[in-house]
Amino acid sequence: MPFHERFGRAAIVAALAAMLAWPGASAAEGGERETANGASAGKRAAIVIDDLGNDMAGTAEVMSAPVRLTVAVMPFLPTTKRDAQWAHRVGHDVIVHMPMEPLRGKRKGLGPGAITVDLPEDEIRRRVEAAIDEVPYAVGMNNHMGSKATADERVMRIVLDVCKKRGLFFLDSKTNYRSIVAKVGAELGVPVVQNHIFLDDVSSTSHISRQLQLVQKHLADHDMCVAIGHVGIPGKKTAAVLHQATPAMAGEIRFVGVSELAGLIKLP
Repeated sequence: MPFHERFGRAAIVAALAAMLAWPGASAAEGGERETANGASAGKRAAIVIDDLGNDMAGTAEVMSAPVRLTVAVMPFLPTTKRDAQWAHRVGHDVIVHMPMEPLRGKRKGLGPGAITVDLPEDEIRRRVEAAIDEVPYAVGMNNHMGSKATADERVMRIVLDVCKKRGLFFLDSKTNYRSIVAKVGAELGVPVVQNHIFLDDVSSTSHISRQLQLVQKHLADHDMCVAIGHVGIPGKKTAAVLHQATPAMAGEIRFVGVSELAGLIKLP
């Protein structure tokens, strides 16, 4: 199925604008995309930073990262629109960081407009639509928490149906190994990308550095890797590691937005 049919015109425009805005994102003479220092398209890493939208620690540092990132912005928060516009302006992918019910923890900590498994279909649709409308330039969506919701087929079928109609891919953060997002996405024809590594589940510079090394190890045997970090408590440390380590890594790895990985998925 052609890319434009899977993603929708608005999503493509935003994704292409981000690609054109990023230095070094030009096609090589032989048709293979390269970075300025020659990293081929064969090994792609997509670094996602969650929890934008509330002016949390590390936001500015993330925005100024030396490689392209995917910025996941929570809806209905004080800096939601500012952060989405900022990320788009500097060339990062923007996605909706959709609050979803976890297996444990209190619902009130999810943030406004959260998806819980007890909601009726029309309310789930309304909340997902509203969240997409709230985040400018969004080309995709991922789950904030969501270990319970992403394992609920009824809920995810509704969420992914809205994503399909709005031309968005879905990034499964894999907060639950029992997630059924990929299965439902394949049935509905929605591109679903899956997370491989959490960078800052432990908020220390040494741990974040080791996790980034795992990205390199993963790519030794695979063509792509997705890793998720956060603003907030680990934000400045995560950003500092990215600033320090990724320029050297870019000699062998091409850092891309998740939209590029989603575009490689073959759908029925």
